[in-house]
Amino acid sequence: MSGTAADEVLRDLRDESEELDALVAPLAEAADERWRADTPSPGWTVAHQIAHLAWTDRRALSAVRDPETFRREAEDAFADPGAVDTLVDDGARRGAALPPGELLETWRAGRRALATALEESAARPGRHRLPWYGPPMSVAGMATARLMETWAHGEDVAETLGVRRAPTARLRHVARLGARTRDFAYAVNGLEPPAEPFRVELTPPPEAVPDTRARWAYGPEDAPQRVSGPALDFCLLVTRRVHRDDTALRAEGADAERWLGIAQAFAGPPGAGREPGTRDVEGPR
Repeated sequence: MSGTAADEVLRDLRDESEELDALVAPLAEAADERWRADTPSPGWTVAHQIAHLAWTDRRALSAVRDPETFRREAEDAFADPGAVDTLVDDGARRGAALPPGELLETWRAGRRALATALEESAARPGRHRLPWYGPPMSVAGMATARLMETWAHGEDVAETLGVRRAPTARLRHVARLGARTRDFAYAVNGLEPPAEPFRVELTPPPEAVPDTRARWAYGPEDAPQRVSGPALDFCLLVTRRVHRDDTALRAEGADAERWLGIAQAFAGPPGAGREPGTRDVEGPR
């Protein structure tokens, strides 16, 4: 698999996970009270955030190793839309109840097993799609989704601990996923997506890409509906870690503006999102 898109994103997923691991490991190992501190996600502590990542890694591993069983279970879960949130919350709650050290090791073992399974899947000949709670994904797509969640929940943990993590070039995966899930965001909100594609042009964080001329761009250059601005703001928005009003993103066109109000890169219900006024556009999160 060396040199493929899956290889690249799996490497970045590992690095993203290790960065978050380094942030929470001292808390778990010392049974620090901040392990139980409330995060910006209502009802979720730092422990819940890590437990959720461990739970979704296990579900992703099931999707890779036994896709038919996973598909049936996902269909059952979505038969009752109200049950999806309960499924996710119950997984986080059960994991958060574990002793800190045990939960940390569970997360580590699960993400290693998932990485191995994804590598093996990518090495098999032919194109195949993996089932998920949203649209089916390629191996690279599944790894990208795991990176997106790891980064987003890591932002919640960092904010809780008063830590500002320097943005990295790994955000390009989150940005790309955010742009590609435009129609999915409309669908989960019960809306018809626009027929025409949008243009998204983002400025990478200078800490990650020093070249001030660099842009991460998606969609046709001549699209009349456009979104532009800081890549970090876009990534925070599509993971619903910031309110639209608290970003420096610019929309050209009514449809583009509407999308920024519902943008969502993760599977499942959109949730309430963040309240406006909780982030300074020019300052730290």
